[in-house]
Amino acid sequence: MQDFLENVSRYPRYLVSITLGVLLTALSPLVPLFRRPSTAIATICLLIAGLMAIGFTLRAMLGFSA
Repeated sequence: MQDFLENVSRYPRYLVSITLGVLLTALSPLVPLFRRPSTAIATICLLIAGLMAIGFTLRAMLGFSA
């Protein structure tokens, strides 16, 4: 039983490491865009616009009227 609980206690650490790895891999191509102010502003605007589009789409698909 002790081995089982030890294995189960490892899963949260595994989840955090996988999540951080995916985020770092996904965001690493964006790092060079933040070196110049003009591309940094454009990148931030595009990220915000993309998140808003996803939010509006999900809100419409799920029928929320907030």
